[in-house]
Amino acid sequence: MLTVDDVEAALSNVIDPELGLDFVELGLIYGIELTGGDVHVTFSLTSPGCPIGPQVTEQIEEFVTELDGVDDVQVTMTFMPPWTPDRMSEDAKFALGY
Repeated sequence: MLTVDDVEAALSNVIDPELGLDFVELGLIYGIELTGGDVHVTFSLTSPGCPIGPQVTEQIEEFVTELDGVDDVQVTMTFMPPWTPDRMSEDAKFALGY
């Protein structure tokens, strides 16, 4: 049975190319919702002007679709609330000097 932890593990493969850290550690994954085999992922970027949104959407779809039990993946980008470094894991803060 597909779990949120499974999806989160898959999303740890989505890497921010500038920072070299994954979206989970950076706190850029705002939500994961499961309804049977349908997965909805809400994410943000470090700034609204960041140009990698389409690339990230494709990566999220790719990595989550590879999981057993996934029928459909929907991805939503949001900037509400705006991302701040406070959302990062302690490991990410340490790696980036926060």
